[in-house]
Amino acid sequence: TIADVPGYLPGKDQEWLGIIRHGAKLLWAYSEATVAKITLVTRKDYGGSYLAMCSKDLGADFVFAWPTAEIAVMGAEGATPIIFRKEIEAASDPEAKEREKIQEYRDLLYNPYIAASRGYVDEVILPRESRPKIIKALELLVSKRETRPPKKHGNIPV
Repeated sequence: TIADVPGYLPGKDQEWLGIIRHGAKLLWAYSEATVAKITLVTRKDYGGSYLAMCSKDLGADFVFAWPTAEIAVMGAEGATPIIFRKEIEAASDPEAKEREKIQEYRDLLYNPYIAASRGYVDEVILPRESRPKIIKALELLVSKRETRPPKKHGNIPV
């Protein structure tokens, strides 16, 4: 999986169009798959879409990220006004304070090395290393066997 997903768009229109249902189908497909699961995060990977694009939490065997990757609960512009609301409102220049907090959020949370230090990413790689790293991961996983309890089939969310 090559992940560059800014997240699910919030709103009634998306809900009526079935974004949750379609996202659940994707989650189900990844969780049921017993093949090699390798994810490469190239840029944005936020919130629920991070989970849906075969993260470690969903059973990815390897997760690689480029140095440009941004892995977080939500984007800085959306998260900062929520997390730092009181601090921004109390500032003498709220706009400058918000810009400062957006940059602070990016520095503290967007860095793929932080995601790697917490176990969400196996390795931060340069773009030119992507193909050799994925090939090596596939070679390591060629004999992968996933044992699961016997069952007829899973329940796909409809």
